[in-house]
Order: sequence, then C-alpha cells, then structure tokens
Amino acid sequence: MRHTPLHASDRPRPLELALRLIAAAALAVDAYVHADLAPRFDANTATISQGDLFRIEAGLAAFAALLVLFVRNRLAPAFALLVAAGGLAAVLIYHYSDPGKLGPLPNMYEPVWYTQKTISAVSQIVATLACGALLARRQSRTPAPM
Repeated sequence: MRHTPLHASDRPRPLELALRLIAAAALAVDAYVHADLAPRFDANTATISQGDLFRIEAGLAAFAALLVLFVRNRLAPAFALLVAAGGLAAVLIYHYSDPGKLGPLPNMYEPVWYTQKTISAVSQIVATLACGALLARRQSRTPAPM
C-alpha cells in the first residue's frame, strides 16, 4: 500500500484546527450535560418525555462533535451549528416564555438558571460561534464562480 503525503493545502491551518477543537469540546460538554440531566426529566412527558429529548440532544451533540473533529467539509460544521444553535434556541425559548405543550413535546418551561443549564447554554453559544467561524472561513476561501 502506497502512502501519499498530504499537501500543505490538505492540512488544517492552525486557526481552523483551533476552531474545530473548540467546537468539538463545546459540543462534548453539551452532550455530557444533557445525558447527565436526562433521567431527572423523564417524568415530564407528553408523547415524548423531556428526558428523551435531552438524550436526543446528547446524541446529536456527540455526533456533531465527532463530525467536526474528523470530517473536513462544509456539512460537518453546518450540522454542528444547527445542533448547537437549535439547542440554544430551545433553552432560551423555554426559559423566557411558557408555550405549554407543543404537539408531542411536553411543557418544558423553566424560568430559572442553574449550574448545568448555564454550562449547557454557554457550551452551545461557544459551539455556535466556532462553527459559524469555520463556515465563514470556508466560504471566504471558496473561489467565486466565473
């Protein structure tokens, strides 16, 4: 089997590598916090429980972290951005408003901030910013069509 050396353009630049590591770490924190909190919210249920939604968020965040670390294309940070920003949107909506049950979703209104919720929200902000920066960098390096 023949080994082909990487070209300089194939290797991630230091800033890109740093952004990928930051995004992956933030997503891993988000995944851990949601997985840890999930059993506490199993009783809050409609068609699906809040605990199950937390497990889904944990799985998506973990998968997004792996994608950002190991896949170098635009889809990886785009997916991770959607996961992080979507989780942040949910926590902010249910913190600042009480929409009640929404279809299969339970009423997740929770107007208080506590340590794990804050850690999760901050990690989602960091992941959103890092993934946004990765996408912006990739966009700026893409040649314009002629």
